[in-house]
Amino acid sequence: MNPQAKLIFISSLLLGTTIVISSNHWITAWAGLEINTLAILPLISKSHHPRAIEAATKYFLTQATASALLLFSSMTNAWHTGQWDITQMTHPTSCLILTSALAMKLGLVPFHFWFPEVLQGSPLITGLLLSTAMKLPPITLLYMTAQSLNPTVLTGMAILSAALGGWMGLNQTQVRKILAFSSISHLGWMAIVLVYNPKLTLLSFYLYTLMTAAIFLTLNSTNTTKLSTLMTSWTKAPALSAMLMLTLLSLAGLPPLTGFLPKWLIIQELTKQEMTPAATIIALLSLLGLFFYLRLAYCATITLPPHSTNHMKQWHTNKPIPSSIAILTVLSTTLLPLSPMISPTI
Repeated sequence: MNPQAKLIFISSLLLGTTIVISSNHWITAWAGLEINTLAILPLISKSHHPRAIEAATKYFLTQATASALLLFSSMTNAWHTGQWDITQMTHPTSCLILTSALAMKLGLVPFHFWFPEVLQGSPLITGLLLSTAMKLPPITLLYMTAQSLNPTVLTGMAILSAALGGWMGLNQTQVRKILAFSSISHLGWMAIVLVYNPKLTLLSFYLYTLMTAAIFLTLNSTNTTKLSTLMTSWTKAPALSAMLMLTLLSLAGLPPLTGFLPKWLIIQELTKQEMTPAATIIALLSLLGLFFYLRLAYCATITLPPHSTNHMKQWHTNKPIPSSIAILTVLSTTLLPLSPMISPTI
């Protein structure tokens, strides 16, 4: 892709996200979301492969539908209350439509079908943007309207997301699809605590972004998209594969790694809110996700393909590991001791 075009699209992404985060009027927030959608489409379809074009079309249709619903909910609220302010979302029907629109933007169950397909058709770096940067504007809007949303609907969607995200990722062989279902499962954890403690949702999203960025950049540097290539990539960069295993276990939420921190705080908050059954269910559902993270970790480091035929091993490279990957990986595995500093602020 032409560097000038890429610069324009990435600047538009930053602009759209900034507009959404800094706006307090529904029309400007909607405009920011539209700029974001239009800027990411060329990045999804840049390879001109039919799969990429299909992914871009699916992404455009779902995001356009979600934007229309968002606009409809804000107009309904303005019709009934005379308020266009994002934080003054008080009409119950508008809140329900808004929850559906933002769930569609994020890929929460039952509006999750587009996300694995779009991620599978995108390049790894665009997949990283779709999993992290593109989720920030809708999560910001959820954060700003948290006090108006229906907790029962959100809890139901969250538990379904954690269940389906874990269950549907079990049988996948494509790494990008596994990471898409992992994203759906993590969104469930963020959504369940949103009404009770929005700051905790943001913390969970930041740490998820950190760990996912480390994984996507590692996979991009070893050029891995399938489990079969992941099995032979350890010969190429053994140290990177070992750190990939730790980052995957962190994303699964195993102590004493960073990923344990948000899950621990979310379960604690749910218990405080007397939602022990929901906390128990979502904690048990995270075991489904743990299975496929362990499978990925196993493939990344301690296995050879169980075939009698000789597999092509990749050449060992002496190319230095990029500093961005090194920093993200270290942060993805070692932030748990900071929890006493974080806990009082949420």
